[in-house]
Amino acid sequence: MKRISILGSTGSIGQNALAVIQAHPDEFRVVALSTNANIEILYQQIKTFKPDAVCVSDVKAGLNLKSRLKDKGTRVFIGEEGLDPLVEDKDVDEILLAISGAGALKPLLKALDCAKVIALANKEALVMAGPIVMSKAKNKKAKIIPVDSEQSAIWQCLQGHPKNRIKKLYLTASGGPFRKTAAKDFERVSIKNVLQHPRWKMGKKITVDSATLMNKGLEVLEAMYLFDVRPEMIKIVIHPEAIIHSMVEFIDGVILAQLSITDMRIPIQYALSSPERLSNNLASIDFYKIKSFNFEKPDFKRFPCLGLAYRVARESGTAPCVLNAANEVSVAEFLKGRLEFIAIPRIIEKVLDRHRLIKEPRLDDIFKADTWARHQAYKFINKN
Repeated sequence: MKRISILGSTGSIGQNALAVIQAHPDEFRVVALSTNANIEILYQQIKTFKPDAVCVSDVKAGLNLKSRLKDKGTRVFIGEEGLDPLVEDKDVDEILLAISGAGALKPLLKALDCAKVIALANKEALVMAGPIVMSKAKNKKAKIIPVDSEQSAIWQCLQGHPKNRIKKLYLTASGGPFRKTAAKDFERVSIKNVLQHPRWKMGKKITVDSATLMNKGLEVLEAMYLFDVRPEMIKIVIHPEAIIHSMVEFIDGVILAQLSITDMRIPIQYALSSPERLSNNLASIDFYKIKSFNFEKPDFKRFPCLGLAYRVARESGTAPCVLNAANEVSVAEFLKGRLEFIAIPRIIEKVLDRHRLIKEPRLDDIFKADTWARHQAYKFINKN
């Protein structure tokens, strides 16, 4: 039985992971869970899965939960530093890192220091500090298994094939809710419109990123670091059916693709069970109903976030971290109604233009660049 710790268990990925674990009680046991502040969902998860320990990053919420869990047999750690004992626990076989945003970087680095197997469901940490993360993983002999459907697809297609035989990686994208929306109509886009993704049910931040196609831009950076390829080897293909989750073209012209229905439980399950494949009760693809697949070129003019992502991929250094920080701030302010949808890429570009690049940053340079970029983004938004 594999013992699993889920950091970020109350979010979409975390809840799907627990559904996978609940469907396979003989394969997995939950050892630890964490949340930022959503103690209502966490409390129910504790009742169901009876973990040895939990962490609540928000101090007030953590104290509240601790008072409710007296004599329940579950240890409660409070504050961001409370994640450390969960990560360091020698009884944990695999950590599913589903904390959203830049906050995942520190626990990821801690998990790598502990030489853990990490199912990584967070792309921002890799975007911020990809070379540092991958170097540490290699030095510590830690294993990173991608959970994102696109990166999982590439990872599966590459199994048994040396990376020096890769010609291209194709990241597929559904195109989001505005695939057919004219650029002039973006000015009237509402928060409700943005959060209506045509294929996937996800958290708000990633759903906004999917609407701007920044999510695909972040995946370009993620793939560049995960699979050690140059940015020009990574192509984005709009695939509205969202059945092909990504593809690998090899130097002999052969292309391998991974296909499945649009359900995050599939890549999550494989990340937890790998190298074994487990059965499930999810639907299969019905090719007779689909009949055809469609493919389109991405429109870099309507979706400038894609161009910004490729720009920082070429610049590397601290540029990807700055892009990620400016995007996180812009998306958060959009969701608060303080920033228009069309202004998101404009703010990010302004911050990037102001940034002084450090080509080979140390970890403290990454954190400084992250803080600086957030401050600059807020300054531009307030002026906006």
